[in-house]
Amino acid sequence: MDAAIEMRGLTKRYGEITAVDGVSVALPRGGVTGFVGPNGAGKTTTIRMLMGLIRPTSGDASILGHPIARPQEYLPKVGALIESPSFYPQLSGRRNLRALALLGGHDPTRVEDLLAQVGLAGRGDDAFSTYSLGMKQRLGIAAALLPDPELLILDEPTNGLDPAGIREIRTLLVELGKAGKTVFVSSHLLAEVQRMCDRLLMIRKGRVVFTGTVEELLSSQVGILARPDDAGQRPALVALCKAAGYEAEERDGAVLVHAPHAWAGALNKAAMGAGVVLRELRPQSGDLEETVLTMTGEGSP
Repeated sequence: MDAAIEMRGLTKRYGEITAVDGVSVALPRGGVTGFVGPNGAGKTTTIRMLMGLIRPTSGDASILGHPIARPQEYLPKVGALIESPSFYPQLSGRRNLRALALLGGHDPTRVEDLLAQVGLAGRGDDAFSTYSLGMKQRLGIAAALLPDPELLILDEPTNGLDPAGIREIRTLLVELGKAGKTVFVSSHLLAEVQRMCDRLLMIRKGRVVFTGTVEELLSSQVGILARPDDAGQRPALVALCKAAGYEAEERDGAVLVHAPHAWAGALNKAAMGAGVVLRELRPQSGDLEETVLTMTGEGSP
């Protein structure tokens, strides 16, 4: 696979705290990859290492085939928005972008198209200091697109946007992915991630929980979720389901049964007959938000 981003045991520690713990993954070129996980999972730390802003404690990574130890070799091909964008407050959005184009050696004629692309064509002459948080995020994305990058890395790009703005940015990122660019975007808006991403990289406490396509993840979650009142009875419930011919696995305090939703009633009856009291029994629909929350430990206990 021709990887846009490849990480090999990437680790970052701050004293006793391990922020990123041995991440090994290869992400292909093209399309939109969502980077998801709870707050404090290590997403921003990972992105900062990939951009050469901080050094890993151990492990390595490469961007567009170049090692992160030599960021000068790949940064000209990468656009990024990490945390809150910084601009000259008294300059207009248009003049800020022109200044960045001049400093970076980029084509200044791209500025007008980029302002329109991120929905700021009508506010390009207004001072950056008058922009709302959402407008500042839009200008940050426009700045990341100035070099016409092969790879676009965005950390929470829809922060502060209203629903209409979120939809516009989602459409923009999908179009960029379809045009052949690689978009790597972290977000906590999982419904938006499901709509715009082809692939997912999910981490929890600095470790990879899942990597693959959205379809692969969701298809593995369809079934019935059963939660015994006594957690110690989970193995017995798994055995009961397997005896009935359905695969089952323990999943974060519950049991996921890979069975048709219609079997829920029979499962409840069989569990009662085996002395297993269920305090939760519901269909598992393959919803990304529910799946991510469960797999990262943020769902029901």
